Order: sequence, then structure tokens, then C-alpha cells
Amino acid sequence: MPVIKAVLFDLDDTLWPIVPVIRRAENVLYDWLAAHAPAVAAEVTIDSMRERRQALMASDPVYQLDLRRLRRAVLLEAFQRTGQDLALVEQAMDVFSRARNEVTPFDDVLPTLDGLQGRMAVGSVSNGVADLDAIGLAHFFQVSVAAHHIGFAKPDAAIFHAACDALGVLPEEAVYIGDDPVLDVEGAQKAGLAGIWMNRQELQPARRLPEQVRPDAICTSLYELDQWLTHRTVQI
Repeated sequence: MPVIKAVLFDLDDTLWPIVPVIRRAENVLYDWLAAHAPAVAAEVTIDSMRERRQALMASDPVYQLDLRRLRRAVLLEAFQRTGQDLALVEQAMDVFSRARNEVTPFDDVLPTLDGLQGRMAVGSVSNGVADLDAIGLAHFFQVSVAAHHIGFAKPDAAIFHAACDALGVLPEEAVYIGDDPVLDVEGAQKAGLAGIWMNRQELQPARRLPEQVRPDAICTSLYELDQWLTHRTVQI
């Protein structure tokens, strides 16, 4: 295996648990709607908005690339149906975004990211809409590539290559780590990167790999990733 010069991270469920974050953000948004747009809150529920998002995503691939746009579209429909002030849609989105970025990194994240500084290039590749500046982690990453910014989503090789190009490394000189075996591991490997599966036991203890996915390594923590990298990196 070539020497690894860069490590790229998935974000949600790799650096922090996302399900409780989204649940809380949706509750915060709904409470805000009840206070500022009660007709909308009476028209929709958290579950009905989720179902509508799923339907829109299935009918229009553009929403698979931009989850913020998807969420906004569902809110806009509800505001239009109830004749509410459409200017409030952007305020509602801001409320959701702030809550969505109130994440709690896993205990191994800050020590590992800090320890990687100066050892190799560090970036992120995500299909989600996490804002690393708002979260307070942006200073650890030289590059952050998001699907809604470049028009390609994992497992498309283009999104991995965009991150490698931005860091000035070849795909074979980079490793990608993420929790989704297909989007993250298989996607990265097909793009020419090493693919590591992050299998955090506290999230899904019984999770199994699809038969066709063969990670270059399996880690249950970022400390294990750091050990793996130690033997495959070069000072840059």
C-alpha cells in the first residue's frame, strides 16, 4: 500500500452521533413553529414533514445532493398552504441549522484531530450539511467538501477526488474513514482511496458489513485509526 499523506473523514456518526442531534433539532424547530407560525404547526407534524421529505427525495434526485434545500422545500410548501409569511421560512431554517450544529463529538475526536496536525493533510467529505465553523472544528481541516457545494454525493468518485485535488494528493495517497460501508468504504475504494469502516459499537453493536465490502481496516474508535495511520504515513 502506498504511503498515506492525507486522511479524509465522514462527519455524521463518525465524529459525532447524528440521530439525537436531528431529533432535538426537529423538536426545536417544531416548537419555534408553534410559537411563530401556529397555523403551520397545526398543519404538519415532525413525522409528516419527514415523510414528505422522503417522497421529494425519491421523486427528484437534486434533493439527494442538498438536504438543506430539501428541508426548506417542505417547510415552504407548508407555509404556502397555510398562507403564512414566507419570510419566516428562512428564520425557521436558521433555527433548525443552529440546533443541527449543536453536536457533541465522541471522546476520541478532539485528541485525534489535534494529534494529526502537522503529521498529514486532513479533510472531510460529507453528504450532509454540518457546518464545521459553527461546530467549532473547522480549524482541524484543511479542506471540507460537501455534496451540496459541488453537485456530487458519495459514493460518486468525484466527491472523493475533489477532496484529494484540494489537498494536493493522489487518491492512492489518501484514506477515507466513515460509518457507512457502501457510501464511505466501498465508495472511497472505488475512487482509489483506502477505505476504513468506522464501526462504533455504542451506535450499532450488531451492525454487519455487506458481503461485497472489504474495508482496508475496521476501527471502533479514532484511536485505532491513529494506530493504523502511524505505520502508513509520512511527515509533510
